Amino acid sequence: MTRGVIAAGDRETAAAGAEMLRRGGNAADAAVAAAFASFIAEAGVVHLGGSGIAQIYDARAGVSRVYDFFSVVPGLGGAPPASLNFEEVTIDFGSATQRFYLGRGSVAVPGNIAGLCRLAADYGRLPLDVLLEPALRLARDGVALVAFQADTCRLLAPLYTHTEEIRRVFAPNGQIIQAEERLFIPDLAATLAALAREGDALARTGALARALLDDQAAHGGLLTTTDLEQYEVLCGTPIALRYRGYDVLLPGMCSVGGVLTAFTLKLLATFDVAALPHGSAAHLRLLAEAMAATARARREWDDLLETAAEDEATVRFLDGATIDRYQEELRDTLAGRRPSALIAERPGPNNTSHLSVMDADGLAVSLTTTAGESAGYIVPGTGYIPNNMLGEEDLHPKGFHSRPAGQRIPTMMTPAIVLADGRPRLVVGSGGSIRIRSAILQTLSNLLDYELPLDEAVNRPRVHLDGDLLHLEAGYDPRAADELEEMGYRVNRWSARSIYFGGAHSVAREADGRLYAAGDDRRGGATAAVGAGL
Repeated sequence: MTRGVIAAGDRETAAAGAEMLRRGGNAADAAVAAAFASFIAEAGVVHLGGSGIAQIYDARAGVSRVYDFFSVVPGLGGAPPASLNFEEVTIDFGSATQRFYLGRGSVAVPGNIAGLCRLAADYGRLPLDVLLEPALRLARDGVALVAFQADTCRLLAPLYTHTEEIRRVFAPNGQIIQAEERLFIPDLAATLAALAREGDALARTGALARALLDDQAAHGGLLTTTDLEQYEVLCGTPIALRYRGYDVLLPGMCSVGGVLTAFTLKLLATFDVAALPHGSAAHLRLLAEAMAATARARREWDDLLETAAEDEATVRFLDGATIDRYQEELRDTLAGRRPSALIAERPGPNNTSHLSVMDADGLAVSLTTTAGESAGYIVPGTGYIPNNMLGEEDLHPKGFHSRPAGQRIPTMMTPAIVLADGRPRLVVGSGGSIRIRSAILQTLSNLLDYELPLDEAVNRPRVHLDGDLLHLEAGYDPRAADELEEMGYRVNRWSARSIYFGGAHSVAREADGRLYAAGDDRRGGATAAVGAGL
């Protein structure tokens, strides 16, 4: 019998989780240890100074909880600096360029340390110092970056060479770090050792907090003592809905992705998706039009949040009257031969990592973290790389620094859990900005509608609708693309698989109780399983 399984964005991340399972830990222990290890092994995409969302389900108690430790707008109890350190860089993604802003003025209140420590305290079996051991080893010895992480560092070279301190880490020889070269972040091991002793107080009122605040005050940042002391990890219940006889649990609170994914599933629930051959033009068109309807509905969701509390807005947005209206539009569109009205959505942070864990006792954890693209510097003497969540143009549609201090920033991150008869059936989430929703939706549909094996459900080619452009990942039948174009869709045929389409690292429990893990090979997916005798 398998004691537990983990799927994550790197081999070292998965290994850290597996180590905790072997040492008697549960899924929460494995998730926390893996997340801390990811801040080194996956330094191309995530950092200790970021934030995240986790969902946990305990089958023995029948309890599900969402842990929201996402970033908050800073500035409580402080005055704006005379000169804000907020600088623009441009990243060339090949087919497009995108502006990002970094520097001290791009740093939002971080949540990773507080959230992971809270998750460990509430559900873990092992002490924090044990959970931090794998991350400490990586910090002391360095880590040989896999190709995916090195490629991401190369893509984001303008951020990772922005200051001398960060350049010494990511371009130590004058060029950006290459695959299998060893990444070493000075002073990070000492910070993690202090965290093991002091817990999250280190980042709230301790030496790490003082170093971060001193640096902010000296270099034009917005973070204040009050911001760190008053930061809260929010705990709530997930959005729950039935789909194909399963219970799907999705995060609410600051997760825009959770409520919008719930909306799309409700749209699809009345369609016989599995009757459409997988990958056919009819199948892809249904997915595209469901995505288009959700993008249109997002404006309605944003309007609701202006006038109603979040819980009330969620109920109203997902009620029968709203869903029926969009389902009718969807059916009318599919009855014709032309695309519906298509609108573009603002993307969010691209640099995101996800991990999924399940153990034999029925504890499941879905955990997603991000640091934006990082703020382009390292806090002196700490090895701590802050986020740039205030510099993500897409998260601030009304303008940079327009949100009030203390307000939680919305996110598309959607760690999800699916139950079958009260037991975890699937744990899934993804990185990838607004593609998070399409990656999760298609993984869910592949498993629950088409009953594909987990590895196929995760790694089959995907489709994503961005405005009026339908992206088809390499692997789809070109005849389906031809047919969609004949209907009037603008189709972008990708010649290769890409991180653009997300990274849905997933774990699942089969009907016979066996546990499986599948890493998404688009984003360096890695898995580990621990047997009962290990």
